[in-house]
Amino acid sequence: MTYQEAVNWLYSRLPAWHRVGKAAYKANLDNTLALDAYFGNPHRSFRSVHVAGTNGKGSVSHMIASVFQDAGYKTGLYTSPHLKDFRERMKVNGTMIPEEEVIDFIGRHESVIASVQPSFFELTVAMAFDYFARMAVEVAVIEVGMGGRLDSTNIITPVLSVITNIGHDHMEFLGDTLAEVAAEKAGIIKEGVPVVVGETHSETRDVFISRAEKMNVPISFADREYRCNLGKIDNVTGLRQYMLYDLHSHAGRRGVTPLGGLAQQKNIQTAASAVAKLAPGFGLAEAHFERGVADVVRNTGLMGRWQILGHSPLTVCDTGHNREGLEYVIRQIKSVSRARLHMVIGFVNDKDLSSILPLFPKEAYYYFTRASIPRAMDEKLLKAEAEKYGLHGTSHTSVARALDSARQAADADDMIFIGGSTFVVAEAL
Repeated sequence: MTYQEAVNWLYSRLPAWHRVGKAAYKANLDNTLALDAYFGNPHRSFRSVHVAGTNGKGSVSHMIASVFQDAGYKTGLYTSPHLKDFRERMKVNGTMIPEEEVIDFIGRHESVIASVQPSFFELTVAMAFDYFARMAVEVAVIEVGMGGRLDSTNIITPVLSVITNIGHDHMEFLGDTLAEVAAEKAGIIKEGVPVVVGETHSETRDVFISRAEKMNVPISFADREYRCNLGKIDNVTGLRQYMLYDLHSHAGRRGVTPLGGLAQQKNIQTAASAVAKLAPGFGLAEAHFERGVADVVRNTGLMGRWQILGHSPLTVCDTGHNREGLEYVIRQIKSVSRARLHMVIGFVNDKDLSSILPLFPKEAYYYFTRASIPRAMDEKLLKAEAEKYGLHGTSHTSVARALDSARQAADADDMIFIGGSTFVVAEAL
């Protein structure tokens, strides 16, 4: 079996959320617990940090992992979805799991996979935990897939739980209100495990406090502990300076981040609060945090966060895909000095377009497209819906064709943006 055959087998045999959506969702942990027992509870062999949230959890997870790496720890990192290669989901010290490990895992455990019949996500969690245990990682940063309470990652007992924020995404599964969504994400808060929440929000604050009190654990809100001020982004290097202020001591420290998006303001605050809580148990210093944030792309291979793909014209992609995430992205697009704006966008077919299309700039020219996954929204349907909101352009049957058309039409002083869906960004990369 080749690596590509192994990945194709995973996709063909197991329902995958990123490909089929709702059909892959399972509202219990039965399969995860069965696989965990089969593999001998591998997650108990390493310390972990659990990161949930609607937006920013990927960036925060990568930052925390980078800090641990900078401090000399052998660090596992589990995230989802992947952009280019399935192996991005599980890394040790920034290096993806080898292709041979994926092939061997399927070959050795095909019988239990057939017996348990897990989802794609359930199996990848088991694969990651097994791999981290066998690689003897000292700490692993584990990103929640969706929600929290019923997410497959929620079998771990971490040393710290982190919830970045609550927004309008996956509400058909997590609840009709932000408070209900918060209750699902608060499900990762466990007895004896401190929790950091990134944002204080009137609709969700008491949900988190109540859960923390019930679990008898300390809770802190990052935006009450730190304030991060971002400088201007350098559109050549993609770097952005920041000042991070401790709201208790009033001390400030300067740093630089390769993650140029405006949303990183809150992500840096959340990561700083998390690292401060982790510092005593791991010997982490402020210098580890500053270098970890600065080196996050180099250390972990993070992609797709206001990533500059080219100049003349400036070409940028970003994985922001729900209302809150897109608000940041579009505000940043509008702040960029450029002549004309070209937008290559596509969405998944269950996206509530009425909540996000009004955010997009009407002066841009659009290249409506679709990613090559079953969940992708038809590009002609997207074009028709977008026109209702004053967004005009052409439809293209693939991301490659849409991007090629945008590049042919754009002048050197224009801007091309690629986004709307993680999967559109993945194909552009």
